[in-house]
Amino acid sequence: MALEEDEEDHHQQQKPNGIEASQSSPESALTLLTEIVIEILSRLPVDSLLRCRSVCKSWCSLISDPYFVKSHLSLSTRNIPYGQHRLIFSTRRKMNLKACHLYDAMYDKSVNAFKLYNPLKRPLDPVWLVGSCNGLLCVVIEEDTVFIWNPSTRKSNRLPYYEHNVRPLSVNYGFGYEESTDDYKVVEICCVFKDRFRYKTFVRVYSLRNGSWKSIGSFPHGMPFDYFGKFSNGALHWAASKDFGLSYSWTIISLDLLKETYGEVLQPVYDVGDKDLTLGSLREWLCVLCNYREVRVDLWVMKVYGVRDSWTKLVSIPYLTDPEGDRFSVPLCVSNDGKFLLEFGSKLIVYDSKNGSFSEIRNFDECVQASTFVESLVSPMPPAGLGDRF
Repeated sequence: MALEEDEEDHHQQQKPNGIEASQSSPESALTLLTEIVIEILSRLPVDSLLRCRSVCKSWCSLISDPYFVKSHLSLSTRNIPYGQHRLIFSTRRKMNLKACHLYDAMYDKSVNAFKLYNPLKRPLDPVWLVGSCNGLLCVVIEEDTVFIWNPSTRKSNRLPYYEHNVRPLSVNYGFGYEESTDDYKVVEICCVFKDRFRYKTFVRVYSLRNGSWKSIGSFPHGMPFDYFGKFSNGALHWAASKDFGLSYSWTIISLDLLKETYGEVLQPVYDVGDKDLTLGSLREWLCVLCNYREVRVDLWVMKVYGVRDSWTKLVSIPYLTDPEGDRFSVPLCVSNDGKFLLEFGSKLIVYDSKNGSFSEIRNFDECVQASTFVESLVSPMPPAGLGDRF
């Protein structure tokens, strides 16, 4: 008899608090119902959530709440089958922007791509993808019109225009997220000639939280090779060199987005041979693609940021046919089962590292540039009351 009483007490202790509360308090039952609604809504895709805002005022308020936005983003990012992840690419035909499900690109032989809304609404203007963070993309149109854009919600923020006093030789950009201040930043590196043999760089940073640009001096190591900085671990990175001869030195320069200070990232020890290097980011890793002149490419990833000994050769991908000048890009995605999605010239290729096979994605327009993003509700606008709206 005592044993039965102990088991009954044990079962009562094991009941979830919400169930016990729902039997004793209508207010607690309402709280439990709200928590269940939040759990369900936070797992829906963005297009469904946009429709759900019209259900009632409380749902509209919930879906717009910053805590819910972050919770939804966290669940979408951790979605292992890439259910909320998209591949975005620009095409040669009318410079369109298109997107498709990343899962389809990784695992199907063909994809159904859909045309995306162009924030400037001028479809013939060249659109360049600077980078993506938490569902936001930074795009540059005609080299000087900069947008922070959420393609899932179709909201965009055209950044204040800055007119250069002289025509720049080149303009490089970067886009990243500073977690401790919850701020998205765009970096512009402008290079101009001083005279026949010298040039000077000017660096400006746009803070989405402040809604404004500010100057932070010059780029410390010559001129960047990369048009677009690679974001990883709270910093933007460019490959750069002060020398432009046949024996130039290839250096990785970092810009910490919190401190807005520069540093240098030590590189892995590459194999001997004639090679080209390309800087990139993959998952949470900074990476370097080492191209051995139409023989193979090695992908190096920095497993622990800032620790040189943590550089690891993740995969070697062979060139199986004469590439005719085409080369592999830094992978756009790597799956848990060893599949790598890459650009090869204007094609998209999936390499399966387990069996060494290649597959080309069909029904795909000629690709100029590609990137990935996760669907989110994150707003591209400065906080209320700050910054300019366009």
